[in-house]
Amino acid sequence: MPVTAAQAKKILDGNYTFSQLGFSMMITHMKGTYAKNPSKAMLLKCTDDINSFLSKYQAIMGNDIDFISKL
Repeated sequence: MPVTAAQAKKILDGNYTFSQLGFSMMITHMKGTYAKNPSKAMLLKCTDDINSFLSKYQAIMGNDIDFISKL
């Protein structure tokens, strides 16, 4: 289930808690980067990075993937 740009924007603008520390740290970093440059290009880069992370660690990210799919 790939994350859409709309879902990524909700994650970056929202205040959500995720079960995996590494994913939470990556999102925190992205929030700062996106806040400084809230462009469409940055949103698409963040979306790609989120999808790469979730794809790589999908075996342990089940709960977070389910949560994101409901955004």
